[in-house]
Amino acid sequence: MNRFRAGTRTGIACLAVLLIAGVELGRRGSVFGAALPPARANKGAAVLSREKGSFRILVNGQQIGKEQFEISPGGSGWIVRGTSDIHSPDGETHITGTLELHADGTPARYEWSTQGAKKAGAAISFNGATATIQLNVDGARPYTQQFQFKSPQIVVLDNNLYDQYAVLARLYDREKGGVQTFSVLVPQELTPGSVTVESAGSQDVNGKKLDELTVKTEDLEVDLFLDGERLVRIVAPGSNAEIVRD
Repeated sequence: MNRFRAGTRTGIACLAVLLIAGVELGRRGSVFGAALPPARANKGAAVLSREKGSFRILVNGQQIGKEQFEISPGGSGWIVRGTSDIHSPDGETHITGTLELHADGTPARYEWSTQGAKKAGAAISFNGATATIQLNVDGARPYTQQFQFKSPQIVVLDNNLYDQYAVLARLYDREKGGVQTFSVLVPQELTPGSVTVESAGSQDVNGKKLDELTVKTEDLEVDLFLDGERLVRIVAPGSNAEIVRD
């Protein structure tokens, strides 16, 4: 299992099948136009707003999956829903995730399920800087685990659900700039950790100017490309993996 432990082994979610899940970051040992009131996770961070779309998941240029997602207002905050279908030599895997966020971008609750070679699911409740996970796996007893973070500003980056990187991109404070560190939870791996995000400025990508953010751990890197506030591409150079917005 690819672990994601602060201090020795860090990472963003691993693509549960062959490559990355947001991207594997470490082997060693939108939120997005119909905005809610301007509550911000960081001073200068963009207000979350409504968005809907899909991502193609590519490895070595070949499509191995697709994600459909929607980000919409819900209650006093936001709801981020994603559904991915992944094709691998081991068969088909169907993953769903529903992330409830407060208006400032901090998580309130997250639920995921996966169906394929195995069936599993979990519900995670967030209370300040504490995350409590209730996991259910076919053929096993229910399992509960709790993680304590340094602050309530926890980013959920789960396996094969790339809409959550759009959330991370919007939480990055562009006004402040520089290197910013986020606590991260990868629910399907039961793995906490941290990542840094930094702006790499404007880049020319296929004749179009896109803003680039680099997401790093101590030994791996993922590049996010945005058209304004819209995440359009994720690249994991070390895995020959790419996530492309339709």
